Amino acid sequence: MAEVQLRNISKRWGDFVGVANFDLTIPDREFLVLLGPSGCGKTTTMRMIAGLEDATEGDILVDGKRVNGLEPKDRDVAMVFQSYALYPNMNVYENIRFPLKVRRIPEAEHDERVRRASAMVELDDFLHRRPAELSGGQRQRVALARAIVRQPNVFLMDEPLSNLDAKLRVSTRAQIKNLSHELQVTTIYVTHDQIEAMTLADRVVVMNKGVVQQVGTPTDIYDRPANAFVAGFIGSPAMNLIEGTLSGGVFSAKNIQVAGLTGPDGPVTLGFRAEDAQPAGEGEVSAPVYSLELLGDATMVTVKAGGALVSVKAPKDFRAEIGDPFAASVPAGICHLFDATSGERI
Repeated sequence: MAEVQLRNISKRWGDFVGVANFDLTIPDREFLVLLGPSGCGKTTTMRMIAGLEDATEGDILVDGKRVNGLEPKDRDVAMVFQSYALYPNMNVYENIRFPLKVRRIPEAEHDERVRRASAMVELDDFLHRRPAELSGGQRQRVALARAIVRQPNVFLMDEPLSNLDAKLRVSTRAQIKNLSHELQVTTIYVTHDQIEAMTLADRVVVMNKGVVQQVGTPTDIYDRPANAFVAGFIGSPAMNLIEGTLSGGVFSAKNIQVAGLTGPDGPVTLGFRAEDAQPAGEGEVSAPVYSLELLGDATMVTVKAGGALVSVKAPKDFRAEIGDPFAASVPAGICHLFDATSGERI
């Protein structure tokens, strides 16, 4: 068990800044997700915690102890990589057991710890197999078990589900969620998939270009994004963002007009989520149907407004043809306003 403190850590390669002034305390047993697009600095941050990269500036503390100068093996963290990194010549049992041998754990403890870890990820029937005989999901579970068997103070997971197909991602995600509840170990998880972040995290750190954009619970970040970047990154589909003008509390852009807003007159970006708008006979949005997607539990209608593609979640039995006129109600109370220049929330 461990609290992790990142005190203004930065990573630079010459003039390029990979991570800038990352400052955060991760309480004991928290499941923290670092979320952002490729190249945002999330994996670099994790690698600095693991000791695989040296921080250019700042301090990393685990349980109050500064670990900047320690080798990765001495930091008491276990890392699960995007690639499974299994030994092809060893069976599952020996792959899980390997960290115990390297760390010279007494052999009398090996069997119990290996079998306990394998049971947690439901691998008991596959212990005799080699990695080549396993599916992608099973290999990922071996990698998880190999981390669990270490009984580390901190788990680090670097996009562990990215190599799995959609169905396996859902089931393995549920397994990781259950494991985090069982193990009660501080976990730092890197992903670019906002659904993983929303479903797994106690808190989410949204990053872009090496800079932290927002830290909060999944609900906080979804309901009150700090800026237009976060708004456009979180949610499936992402929040609709439309550039226009606010005048006297009325937002105007091509095919959309929303009254009753509060903010300074001038250029702004209006945001609202697809599920918060409703199809209507007439409404704030009025435009031809651009596309229609049947999702099973709903129908996603897309139109063009203010130069942007705008999604509205309609009932599952809603039907229309591309080019048909469409209108949707967008109440002012569900809208978000962002500064047109900085992107910051108004």
